[in-house]
Amino acid sequence: MIWLLLAQAADPIAATIAGMTIDQKAAQLQSSAPADASAGLPAYDWWNEGLHGLARNGPATVFPQAIGLAATWDPDLLARVGDVVATEARAKFNARPAGADRRLYEGLTIWSPNVNIFRDPRWGRGQETYGEDPYLTGRLAVAFIGGLQGPDPRHPKVIATPKHFAVHSGPEAGRDGFDADPSPHDLEATFFPAFRMAVTEGKARSLMCAYNAVHGTPVCALPSLLIDRLRRDWGFAGFTVSDCDAVANIALFHHYRPDAAGAAAAALTGGTDLNCGSSYAALPEAVARGLVGEAAVDAALTKLLTARRDLGIAFGAASPWSRIAPSDVATPAHHAVALEAARKAIVLLQNAHRLLPLKPATRLAVIGADADDLGVLEGNYHGTATAPVTPLDGLTARFAQVRYAQGSVLAEGAPVVMPRTALRDLTATYSIGDRTLLTRNEPRIDRNLARAAPAPGVPTTGWRARWTAQFTPPGPGRYRLVIDQAQCWKDCTVHDRATLRLGGRLLHDGPLPKGRVEMDVESDGTPQPLILDLDHRSEDESIRLLWLPPAEPLLAEAVAAAKAADVVVLVAGLSPDLEGEALPVQVPGFVGGDRTDIALPAPQRRLAAALRATGKPVVLVLASGSAVAVDPADADAILALWYPGEAGGTALADTLAGASNPSGRLPVTLYRATSDLPAFVDYGMKERTYRYFTGTPFWGFGHGLSYTRFAYDRAAARGGIAGAPVTVRVRVADRGARAGDEVVQAYVVPPAGDARPALTDPVLQRQLAAFARITLAPDEARDVTLTLDPRMLASVDRDGTRRVLPGRYRIWIGGGQPGDGAGQWSEVTLTGAAVVLPR
Repeated sequence: MIWLLLAQAADPIAATIAGMTIDQKAAQLQSSAPADASAGLPAYDWWNEGLHGLARNGPATVFPQAIGLAATWDPDLLARVGDVVATEARAKFNARPAGADRRLYEGLTIWSPNVNIFRDPRWGRGQETYGEDPYLTGRLAVAFIGGLQGPDPRHPKVIATPKHFAVHSGPEAGRDGFDADPSPHDLEATFFPAFRMAVTEGKARSLMCAYNAVHGTPVCALPSLLIDRLRRDWGFAGFTVSDCDAVANIALFHHYRPDAAGAAAAALTGGTDLNCGSSYAALPEAVARGLVGEAAVDAALTKLLTARRDLGIAFGAASPWSRIAPSDVATPAHHAVALEAARKAIVLLQNAHRLLPLKPATRLAVIGADADDLGVLEGNYHGTATAPVTPLDGLTARFAQVRYAQGSVLAEGAPVVMPRTALRDLTATYSIGDRTLLTRNEPRIDRNLARAAPAPGVPTTGWRARWTAQFTPPGPGRYRLVIDQAQCWKDCTVHDRATLRLGGRLLHDGPLPKGRVEMDVESDGTPQPLILDLDHRSEDESIRLLWLPPAEPLLAEAVAAAKAADVVVLVAGLSPDLEGEALPVQVPGFVGGDRTDIALPAPQRRLAAALRATGKPVVLVLASGSAVAVDPADADAILALWYPGEAGGTALADTLAGASNPSGRLPVTLYRATSDLPAFVDYGMKERTYRYFTGTPFWGFGHGLSYTRFAYDRAAARGGIAGAPVTVRVRVADRGARAGDEVVQAYVVPPAGDARPALTDPVLQRQLAAFARITLAPDEARDVTLTLDPRMLASVDRDGTRRVLPGRYRIWIGGGQPGDGAGQWSEVTLTGAAVVLPR
């Protein structure tokens, strides 16, 4: 007993736990951990987001969505992005005393990155990932985690949480109780590698388990994953957290246990330390019923309190990161990184007749709803950009003559932001009581208000706004007007009220039920005064005025703009209103945040055809979080913009004008049609991603063009013994007139022969094994050496064992996959055989 007391005195965490009741302990194992004065713990909410910028807690630097960051193929950039996210998290944290209570999105535990494999372009959350390849995903995740957590493992800047472990990639519908049934081969070859790298190389201090089950067991209660593979095989020593309400789902949707106590016990013994949600409130009952021992509760709580101590936010611990100033948010230096990322993310898919770059004097017709929509910049899981630049804004600033027309909605029946062309002379006035704070012109009614003021001198909440304009529709017809708001969903006591008047007629006055009110109006096409009043008394997170206009007047307006221009820039694609996490949307091509058809939606196909018919050159810019099937014949030049972040419009304008040379590469395959894909619910990898797809896509993984030309020669591979690294050396030269970035990619084709098909299922076509991003000046040549880890040379048996087989390996090294652009083959013969261990 004396020894135990001395040990507790030397270890304040053990002493704290020893003095807590089971109810106190259970409370601290839930994501919204309450203040506990007797334990010396302030309130702390473990849930914070930083996928592509610090999210949901006011002004922050907003980078391209994760899929756009993946298109940069630039681990060094991902590390710097992670560092900015961590800096801004610390800056906001340091604005209050270290011992202050912290609510949702105010903590230092960042639930990012999402390293699930984007196995099917129909998944709405694929935008949050780094694409379809396990190796690229893993390399970018390691870099991002390193940027988040910083260089000192003893004093993490923040704690990263790669998610969702494992086998989680849609569909959104039914995700709470879905049972994936992957083969051992697919688990090891596709679903595990990025998580393994995040843990073994990235040293992530936390990890999130997924909603789904694997082979009948919910993964948040699956010890073969969370204990055997994660802790034993990979050496993970941090804490695990459930996806939100995943513990409750163990009983409610998986029916794996009959009640909350049983679900909590199954999760805790299965390896889940922290419950996002409140289901661990049932742990005292579970302990009393003998379903789990209190020692397991103590072990989980020890991991969590250790993390709080190491962050310097408990037990009197200090952190070197407490010196970060509260003002170090959305700084010019951080914006420069966002602009660099947006430029590097742009993928030039085709450039027929060398249409691009354009001259500054080119008269542009900028067309498309995605050209002027804040949400298209920010994606999902985002912060509030302080100075966002839409594609229309960027192109207007760069080119001498720009005319805009919306052209169409994005999908049948889905409203879009009412464009500036329909809101002439739009003026916004912000006030408190009778005192006017600010009056200014604004382009649209499209504001992100998530813990953010709409303008300098206006508070974050407690104000009124009035927008006045002349509603100027493109022609007569029936128009649906929509007041739309992302409402505060947790700990909210009040919501906003709005009033809308059109032509002197009151259309709405009162609350916004579930954040949206829709009104149909008939218009003869003549302008009418429009007034929208908002009483922003809450923490509701946005205000937008949307519309669903008749198709023909909108299309005619776009065709007229195209005919008056030299070049048409059509910004088309999707939006976070159509693809995302568990969305309440069901229109043709979309359901619940997922897609049912990967083609460009019908209204935009009609728009593209009408613009093409004018005979004017067309630049098609795809704004989306996933692959959209567009025919190369639909445009002269095609670029993937993704959801590009706060500087997206500037980056696009710089690229079209030639001030920035496009250098992004596809992190996903752009298939031709939905019919090319297996069933969405099938988690087998056969005919999925470039590694197993046997068809011909429009553009393949790794594809991307430049305004300059690169050449490869002197490729040579060295190696000889299975289980040892292989090195590949090649000379890369810039043979064009511009400086440019090349992404040098090495793909391995394993030995052919009778043994291989018996070992692997499905048969691997090729595998990205290494890459490097380099910058070359005109006529500059550089030798590039890439090292191929034995793991990337290995084949995977049906039982999930990795083996490096003897035989002749073909290695392609070039600017894309074999046959896509410049590159060279090399060969190496390996002798012997080696099993690659899980660690």
